[in-house]
Amino acid sequence: MTRAEEFTELRPLLFAIAYRVLGSVSEAEDAVQETWLRYESSATEPASVKSFLSAVVTRISIDVLRSARVRREAYVGPWFPEPLVSDPYGDPERSAELADSVSVAALLLLERLSPLERAVFVLRDVFGFGFPEVAAAVERSEAACRQLAVRARRHMREGRPRFEADRREREELAARFFEAFREGDVDGLTELLAADVQTLADGGGKGPALARPVVGAAKVSRLIAAFAPLLRGMAELEPCEVNHQPGAILRYRDGKVIAVVSVDVLDGRIQTIRAVINPDKLEHLGPVADAWLLRAEALARRRPGP
Repeated sequence: MTRAEEFTELRPLLFAIAYRVLGSVSEAEDAVQETWLRYESSATEPASVKSFLSAVVTRISIDVLRSARVRREAYVGPWFPEPLVSDPYGDPERSAELADSVSVAALLLLERLSPLERAVFVLRDVFGFGFPEVAAAVERSEAACRQLAVRARRHMREGRPRFEADRREREELAARFFEAFREGDVDGLTELLAADVQTLADGGGKGPALARPVVGAAKVSRLIAAFAPLLRGMAELEPCEVNHQPGAILRYRDGKVIAVVSVDVLDGRIQTIRAVINPDKLEHLGPVADAWLLRAEALARRRPGP
């Protein structure tokens, strides 16, 4: 097998590692490409290509994350990871861990860890690498990695997200939610929302977003019901999985992406609604609509005619 063939075979795994460390599709893709360039030009013949490439992409991702954290500290409004609607990596033996680890709630928890803690947790607890491989990847001793893993697990356990265990029930509830969303059905929405539901939006100062979270079933249902009529004839919700949780892509009538919406479901109710509107985080999904112009158009439709 050639190096190119080996790399192509492992590319989904490398992207999966990088995305969980970085929370960014574009940065993960760049990290994977840089990994290939280093492998292609390296004279090393590794005993395990998988371990070697996983170590390289992890080190690159750690370096990128360290600089990204500085930018995120100055980010305008809530920061959410770039939405992942197509996960190239799958492992039937670890499917539950993989799905949970890539949820928006889990990625936001990972943001609280140091870059090294995050990398160790991803390699060890998500992908099941042994401590010798983890230590080589992050260039620390095995003892140090075990301590990093303990701290990371403690932080993750303290805030561990919970989701509806039954996938079919979760999907059915989400389908009812998005249908009520389209119809602007206040009563239907209220029935599906948890009492303390909250909705948040990531615009990054580059797209119209909520100034602060909206909390409570009555307030959230009224907000959605007021918003829904403005979309009719102008935009459409396209249900899909977002980071292995229920969600939808909001598209303008010409097919361009306006936003990505994801929901967390627990105990038969919608617990959290998140919307990514920052155009920089949507470009990997295709052409992006100008959300500011759409907002102006929607507001114009609300004004009474002469």
